[in-house]
Amino acid sequence: MARFRLGSRGSQLALWQANHVSELLQQQGHTISIEVIKTTGDKIADVALAKVGTKGMFTKEIEEALAAGRVDLAVHSLKDLPTELPAGFVLAAVPKREDARDAFVSVKYSRIEELPEGACVGTSSLRRQAQLQALGRSLELVPLRGNVDTRLRKLQAGEFDAVILAAAGLTRLGLSYAIREYISPDRMCPAAGQGALAIETRADDIETLETVKFLDDPATRAAVQCERACLNTLGGGCQVPIGAYAVPVPEGLLLHAVVVSPDGQQIVREQSSGANPEKLGIEVGRALLRRGAGLILSAVYGRDTALPQQP
Repeated sequence: MARFRLGSRGSQLALWQANHVSELLQQQGHTISIEVIKTTGDKIADVALAKVGTKGMFTKEIEEALAAGRVDLAVHSLKDLPTELPAGFVLAAVPKREDARDAFVSVKYSRIEELPEGACVGTSSLRRQAQLQALGRSLELVPLRGNVDTRLRKLQAGEFDAVILAAAGLTRLGLSYAIREYISPDRMCPAAGQGALAIETRADDIETLETVKFLDDPATRAAVQCERACLNTLGGGCQVPIGAYAVPVPEGLLLHAVVVSPDGQQIVREQSSGANPEKLGIEVGRALLRRGAGLILSAVYGRDTALPQQP
C-alpha cells in the first residue's frame, strides 16, 4: 500500500470532505496526510463571490500544489471546480452525490412563503438571489460569506431572518436539523455539481488515478458531466445565475436548467432528456442561448459578449 498527500481548503466543510475521502482510502490500507491550502476565495472572504470574477478562485492554489508535486490528489466541492480543467489535470473520481437541493434555514420561519415583506435573507450566491427574486417576494437579499458555522451564528444572532445554504454541506457537518425546508429544484434549480465532490489528480499520475478509481460513482459522474457541459456551453462559472440539475430517467438523464437575471425579472428555463450526458448538456445550453440566456449573462457581467468568461 502507498502513501498519498491530499490537498484541501481549510474550511470546516472542506476538511470534512478531505477527511471523508482520507478515511475511505485508509480503509483500503493506504496512508494519507492532508495539506491545508489557502485559496484566493479564502483570502477575500469579505467580498461577495459574484463580484470577484476570478477563475478557479477556490481551486487554483491547490492545483499549483498538485503541479509542484506537493500533493498527490485534491478534494474539491465539484461546483467550485471550473468546467475546463487546466492542462495536466484530470477529474479522477466523483463519489456518490449528497442531496443537491438548496436549504431554507431560519429561526422564526418554517418556509420561504412565511417570510414577511422586507425580510432579510442571507446568501452568498447570485444564483440563489436571482431565483429568490423570481419567486416574486419583496425580500431584502444580503450577501453572506463565511463558513457554515459563521453563517448560522449570524442567523442565530438575529442579523438575518433566514439564510439559504446547500443542504449537502449542512448534512455533512451534522447540521441537517437546522433545515426548515428543502427547496424543490423546480423552484430553485441547484448549481451544476452541487452536492458532489471532485477528486482531482495529475493526468500522468497513474498510481493515484488507479488508487482513487473505486471512489467514482458512475451515476453521479454522468449527472454532473451533463450539468457541467450545460454550464460550459453557457460560458458560466460557479458564481453566475445559472442552475443545472440532472436526474436519472429510463431514457438516461433528465436535465433541467435555468438562467435568471439578478432582479428575477427575466428567467429562461429549458428541460430535456437523453442518453448521452455531454450531448444533452450542450443541447440544453444551446437551447437556453437561443431563448435569450446569453443576453441575461452578458448584462450580469456588463459586457457586450453573449458568453461571459468563467470566473
